[in-house]
Formats: sequence, C-alpha cells, structure tokens
Amino acid sequence: MKMKKTLSIVLAAIMVVTLLAACGGSATKMTMGTGGTAGTYYAFGGVLGQYIKDKAGIDVTVVSTDGSKANIESIASGDYQLGTVQSDVMAYAWAGTRSFESTGAINDFRVVGGLYAEAVQLITMDPNVKSVADLAGKSVSIGAPGSGTYFNAMDVLGAAGLTEADIKPQYQSFADSTDALKDGKIDAAFIVAGAPTAAITELCTTNDAYLVPIDGAVAEKLMADCPFYTTYSIPAGTYNGQDADVTTVTVKATLIVSASASDDDVYNLTKAIFDNADAIAAENGKGKELSVENATSGMSAPFHAGAAKYYAEKGVTVETK
Repeated sequence: MKMKKTLSIVLAAIMVVTLLAACGGSATKMTMGTGGTAGTYYAFGGVLGQYIKDKAGIDVTVVSTDGSKANIESIASGDYQLGTVQSDVMAYAWAGTRSFESTGAINDFRVVGGLYAEAVQLITMDPNVKSVADLAGKSVSIGAPGSGTYFNAMDVLGAAGLTEADIKPQYQSFADSTDALKDGKIDAAFIVAGAPTAAITELCTTNDAYLVPIDGAVAEKLMADCPFYTTYSIPAGTYNGQDADVTTVTVKATLIVSASASDDDVYNLTKAIFDNADAIAAENGKGKELSVENATSGMSAPFHAGAAKYYAEKGVTVETK
C-alpha cells in the first residue's frame, strides 16, 4: 500500500514537471533588432527586452544590427519580430520612398509605440567647425549608405545649402566615427541617437570634442521641408565639457512589430513597457520619455491592434489601418 502511494506521488510529480515544461516551451519567442553596440538602440532595447520577458512572458532575444532599415527588412523577411527604428525611416518604408525606393514599400510591420527623441548630433574636434555650413570641404561621417543617419545628414546638409558632393563623405558606424575623430581621420560626424549616446560620451570623456548646433534658419528650413523633424535641446552637462544647452533637431525612436504577431502578445508587451516606465527609467535614462502621449503621436504608419487595445484603455485612440 505504501509503495502504491509512493508511486502515485512520483507519477503526479512527473506530470507536473511535464506540464510545466510544456508551458515553458510554448512561450512566444521574438527576436528584436536594435542597432550598433555603441548606440542607444542596443542598450535600451536590452532593457525593454528584459521587461517584455519578465512582465509579458515573451522570450525576447535582443540582437545588434545595422539599424532601422535592416530591422524593417528583417521583420518583413520573418527573421525578426520586433525592431527599434527611426520614425522617418519608418515613413520611408511605409511609403516606399528614399532608402526603400528601389525595393518598394514594406507594409509587413505595425507600430507598437514611440519611445524617445533621437537627436541629430553633429560632433567634431575641429575648432573651425561652428555650424553646418562649416562642413564644406571637410571629411564627414554620414552613416551607412541608405541608413537613417545618412538621410538625416543629407537633410541637414541640404537645409544649409550643401550636398554630399560639397563634403568628403565617410560612411561609418557610430563607434567607427568616434574612433576616426580621435585618430584625426575625419573632421566631423553625424550621430543620430538618444542623448547621451555611449559613443559620444566616451569620446568627450577622453578628448576635446563638442556638439555643433543645428538651429536657426537651417532648422527652420529642415522642419518646413520634412515635418517629422522637431527642435530639441540637449541639456548642458549631457557630455563632458558641454557647458551650455545645444539646440538641434530630432526624430523619434519607435518600436515596431511584425504585422502577423498576435493581438494578445502585442497587447501584453505594450503593457509590459508602458506600465513599467518608471522602473525602466531607473535602468536607462531614455525610459523617462516613455509615455502614452509620446507613444501615440507623430506616427506615419498604423498601429498594431494589440497596441491599440492598450492605448484605448488609457483613453487614446490610434489608427490601425
């Protein structure tokens, strides 16, 4: 009798373990594309991925990538299910313009929400570069061809009356750009990311580097030509040696998801992020910009129905088609 009872307990335990294993194995798995390891996308994406995993029960693998365009294309191909992108590059993909003109529009993604401001940061160690116009004839890193940074640089240069032919363009990542500045191989670099950006922080800590303002007539023309830009002030003290606020322009870092993701999963991951904004902010400063208002404004592509359900609960209606 005792043996039968023991056997029953053992069998029950085996069944529980089996059920738990089955439950664990059925969890949704997603890969999130971010950006280079020296940029804000990668660091912030890692924090978001952890909260999505802990609070929504979705197994998220965060990977370093070439940025916005690569993330959108990888969601379309099914390699990724989540991605951080610039709001302007997202607009190009949805409409099939600029970096997506040759391949055509990509509509395989939906918006989860805007995350934080991505400042267009023009960094230099050349004391003769005080404005965008001063870049004429200089060696300037403008990001990978077709990248978000590349088109931001083209927009800013154009607003100042310059073209790619008026500079000596270099097509480098954030980390390579700051290394090239330190080595004297380039005169300036465009870096588009949430401030502070790790690559610029490291550069300013060990070198006499500074940000060049993008303001006045240049900013006004840029915003008139491209409405997804807004002005932004990088506060004094953001970087070592930065004694005053620096005015520039910004786009918005945005989280997107595969259009085929389930409504329940996207609702849960949206809730995991925005219901835990304060805790996320304690781990990464960009979390301070997380809000329903910021998440739902200025988007040029439709929201996923799962995200829309979460925002509706907060009293905000968003476009899903």
